[in-house]
Amino acid sequence: MRVYIPSPLRTYTAQSEVVDAQGATLDELLRQLDESYPGMRFRIIDEQDRIRRHIRIFINETEAEDLARALRPDDRVHILCALSGG
Repeated sequence: MRVYIPSPLRTYTAQSEVVDAQGATLDELLRQLDESYPGMRFRIIDEQDRIRRHIRIFINETEAEDLARALRPDDRVHILCALSGG
Protein backbone atom coordinates (compact mmCIF):
# COMPACT_ATOMS: atom_id res chain seq x y z
CA MET A 1 0.00 0.00 0.00
CA ARG A 2 1.05 3.58 -0.48
CA VAL A 3 2.23 5.51 2.57
CA TYR A 4 2.52 9.29 2.32
CA ILE A 5 5.37 10.63 4.44
CA PRO A 6 5.29 14.15 5.93
CA SER A 7 8.30 16.36 5.27
CA PRO A 8 9.64 16.20 8.90
CA LEU A 9 10.00 12.40 8.55
CA ARG A 10 11.46 12.29 5.05
CA THR A 11 15.00 12.17 6.38
CA TYR A 12 14.20 8.51 7.14
CA THR A 13 13.05 7.82 3.57
CA ALA A 14 15.86 9.61 1.70
CA GLN A 15 13.36 12.42 1.00
CA SER A 16 10.76 10.12 -0.61
CA GLU A 17 7.26 11.54 -0.21
CA VAL A 18 5.57 8.19 -0.84
CA VAL A 19 6.80 4.72 0.04
CA ASP A 20 5.31 1.25 -0.31
CA ALA A 21 4.73 -0.88 2.79
CA GLN A 22 2.62 -3.85 3.86
CA GLY A 23 0.70 -4.85 6.97
CA ALA A 24 -2.65 -6.33 7.98
CA THR A 25 -2.94 -3.66 10.70
CA LEU A 26 -1.58 -0.18 11.22
CA ASP A 27 0.79 -1.59 13.85
CA GLU A 28 2.20 -4.13 11.39
CA LEU A 29 2.58 -1.46 8.74
CA LEU A 30 4.51 0.85 11.10
CA ARG A 31 6.76 -2.01 12.23
CA GLN A 32 7.49 -2.85 8.60
CA LEU A 33 8.25 0.80 7.89
CA ASP A 34 10.62 0.81 10.85
CA GLU A 35 12.45 -2.21 9.43
CA SER A 36 12.91 -0.36 6.16
CA TYR A 37 13.56 3.03 7.76
CA PRO A 38 15.04 2.44 11.24
CA GLY A 39 13.91 4.89 13.90
CA MET A 40 10.85 6.09 12.03
CA ARG A 41 8.29 4.29 14.23
CA PHE A 42 9.56 6.00 17.39
CA ARG A 43 8.84 9.38 15.82
CA ILE A 44 5.22 8.28 15.25
CA ILE A 45 4.44 6.00 18.21
CA ASP A 46 5.25 6.67 21.87
CA GLU A 47 6.59 4.27 24.51
CA GLN A 48 3.03 3.18 25.40
CA ASP A 49 2.30 2.16 21.78
CA ARG A 50 0.03 5.15 21.19
CA ILE A 51 0.08 7.50 18.25
CA ARG A 52 2.00 10.58 19.40
CA ARG A 53 -0.11 13.67 20.16
CA HIS A 54 1.38 15.71 17.34
CA ILE A 55 0.86 12.95 14.75
CA ARG A 56 -2.31 12.09 12.85
CA ILE A 57 -2.64 9.04 10.64
CA PHE A 58 -5.37 8.78 8.05
CA ILE A 59 -6.36 5.58 6.29
CA ASN A 60 -7.86 6.82 3.06
CA GLU A 61 -9.94 9.72 4.44
CA THR A 62 -10.59 8.32 7.95
CA GLU A 63 -8.37 9.10 10.93
CA ALA A 64 -6.92 6.03 12.66
CA GLU A 65 -7.56 6.10 16.40
CA ASP A 66 -5.21 3.26 17.34
CA LEU A 67 -2.73 0.76 15.98
CA ALA A 68 -5.24 -2.09 15.74
CA ARG A 69 -6.88 -0.51 12.70
CA ALA A 70 -7.16 -3.17 9.96
CA LEU A 71 -5.67 -2.34 6.58
CA ARG A 72 -6.32 -3.53 3.03
CA PRO A 73 -3.63 -3.71 0.34
CA ASP A 74 -5.26 -0.90 -1.65
CA ASP A 75 -5.50 1.54 1.29
CA ARG A 76 -3.64 4.84 1.21
CA VAL A 77 -2.01 5.82 4.50
CA HIS A 78 -1.26 9.47 5.18
CA ILE A 79 0.94 10.39 8.14
CA LEU A 80 0.62 14.03 9.17
CA CYS A 81 2.68 16.02 11.68
CA ALA A 82 1.40 19.06 13.49
CA LEU A 83 3.67 22.06 13.42
CA SER A 84 4.27 24.18 16.49
CA GLY A 85 6.54 26.92 17.59
CA GLY A 86 6.40 30.53 18.36
